[in-house]
Amino acid sequence: MIDFEPTEEQQLIIETVHQFASQEIRPRARECDESHEPSQEVLQLAHELGLVANAIDEAHGGGGELSALTGVLVAEELAWGDLALALAILSPAQIALPLSLYGTQDQKTRYLGAFTEDAFRPGSMACLEPGYGANPFEPRTRARRNGSGWVIDGAKCLVGWLPGGDTVLVSAATEAGAGAFLVPRDAPGLRATPERNLGIQALPSVELELSGVEVPEAALLPVAGGATLRALLQRSRVALAASAVGVARAAYEIALGYAKEREAFGAPIATKQAIAFKLADMVIEVDGARLLTWEAAWQLDRGGDATREACLALQQARRVSLEVSDAAVQILGGHGYTREYLPEQQLRNARGFACFEALAMV
Repeated sequence: MIDFEPTEEQQLIIETVHQFASQEIRPRARECDESHEPSQEVLQLAHELGLVANAIDEAHGGGGELSALTGVLVAEELAWGDLALALAILSPAQIALPLSLYGTQDQKTRYLGAFTEDAFRPGSMACLEPGYGANPFEPRTRARRNGSGWVIDGAKCLVGWLPGGDTVLVSAATEAGAGAFLVPRDAPGLRATPERNLGIQALPSVELELSGVEVPEAALLPVAGGATLRALLQRSRVALAASAVGVARAAYEIALGYAKEREAFGAPIATKQAIAFKLADMVIEVDGARLLTWEAAWQLDRGGDATREACLALQQARRVSLEVSDAAVQILGGHGYTREYLPEQQLRNARGFACFEALAMV
């Protein structure tokens, strides 16, 4: 029998991160959304909790406790506070975890230390490509050998681009299969164009154009016929599924609280059958999506191929986050459509899960 009951340590992590999300993230969610940038204070405070550094091996200053299941517990609580800030907080994992799992010793020594220092250091991963029919497992971006290094040409979109980052992990096709390259953000031939999105407005993102970008041989993560990139995308999709569950849960809880307080015809609207049934359907969907996400994370921790589980979890969680957020807007009525309440922001954020890729990692 599979038991997903959190351990005592995991339960403590949930409580700690939830308290942080409640006290530091949620109160700043609207302000950050309106200003189109994350709170640097929140990013630093989150970094001091060691949410990413704890997964880095001890030899490079981390806690050596890499667990996808623990990661999804953290991602859900952070996204419960706010999705954009959650993705910003977890951005270092987009470099740190791929290196911890698949990097060479030289790569680990060169890069990982920056993510365990005192100051917050963001990371970026570029997998999603513009254009119809783009497949992250089969990138159109190409990397060809050039002497002792590589030359990369292509385009990416929806790439997190927080200030202070110096490296982006770029997926590209090689003769041996799809791979991932560590590319300096200031590399000649790399151009970043800021994007303006419907949601996650507190997370700066860009469209990347790579034109003759040269990197050394040491920039390539060890690759075996695309297996490394596939494994990374599995972890990314599980992290996004957990984030979607967090958004849906937040929307449900806000709608539930409002329905208990808002009165119509002399009674709280939560006592009306139509509202009560809608709320029941919302929480059922949230719990179901969470279990699928936990199962996918459990499969990752076992070291198995979680392609199917990760895909199912993300497909379900992205649907649930959108439908539950929309239902929350409906329950709040006219208030749900205004910026004075969070459901409209959660609905905008949830809409993005249909196209998000590699914006988080567990």
